[in-house]
Amino acid sequence: MIVREACGLSEPSGPTGRPLSWSRTVEREAVHRVSVAEVLLTDVRTLGDDRFEAAAQWPRSHPTFPHGGDGRHHPLMIAETLRELGIYIPTRYYAVPAGAHFLIRDLFYRLDPEAEPRAPHGATDITCRAAVTDIHTTPSGRFVTGMRLDIALAAGGRRFAWAGGTARFLDGTSYAETRSAASGQTARRRLRAAVRPSPGQLAVPAARDVLVVRDGGVVYLDPADPRHPFFYDHWSDHVPGLVLLESARQAAALATDGLLTRPVACRLKAIRFTESYPPAVVECTSHGRTCVFRLRQAEICTAVGVLQYL
Repeated sequence: MIVREACGLSEPSGPTGRPLSWSRTVEREAVHRVSVAEVLLTDVRTLGDDRFEAAAQWPRSHPTFPHGGDGRHHPLMIAETLRELGIYIPTRYYAVPAGAHFLIRDLFYRLDPEAEPRAPHGATDITCRAAVTDIHTTPSGRFVTGMRLDIALAAGGRRFAWAGGTARFLDGTSYAETRSAASGQTARRRLRAAVRPSPGQLAVPAARDVLVVRDGGVVYLDPADPRHPFFYDHWSDHVPGLVLLESARQAAALATDGLLTRPVACRLKAIRFTESYPPAVVECTSHGRTCVFRLRQAEICTAVGVLQYL
């Protein structure tokens, strides 16, 4: 494979024969986490031909994503597993520098509620099969600048979810040039009569998990805790992709008076950077069991997507 040869990587020899391990997490730096407690991945190995197998553990007592009353995990755990694999695999197997900037272009997940695992006791061991496609490189072919990753998740030998997304990787200079072209404002906009919904309205466990406010009938992305231990585990100069997705989920809960809170499928496309300030408008329109959303900032659409519910 040209990319592997150019990056100085030998062709993988296939699985080692050892079983996947759930004994300890991978290095937190390898998935861009500050807190070890927020790392889900425990093992990743290559199967050859741009295919991989991975292990992750979903805790039953995750403070931000608690399980349902019947032991079901929060669906956004799927998106977080995809995010961690989308960082670990490029840096470990495609020579993308650990210090590169990883930018999500789009993502999706789909959950089979009939097959999803229950966690009445302890954590759930998750097995992932992953495939990398659509690899982009620099003109010289020496460095990988983007790829697509698709994964299938299983528990107890039964597949229950699928997810995928595309990302691009920028070095410091390219990222600085990209950010300088962004038109986001730095001044914080005052929300005149902002009302923060209660955790119960949004199906979140605590007040700090609320990411939106309602001001004059408009919903804004305005986190209650800008240093949230999961959503803002590390500093970012723009709004992270999972924050965009969760803010849309919360806006959908508001728009449907709490009827739709647990999406079993989603699609998100990031059109441009969503800046931290001024607060982005989160628009959500329901059509039966489907909610279409978009985020706007300074009248410019920054992200769009769809949430689907049972």
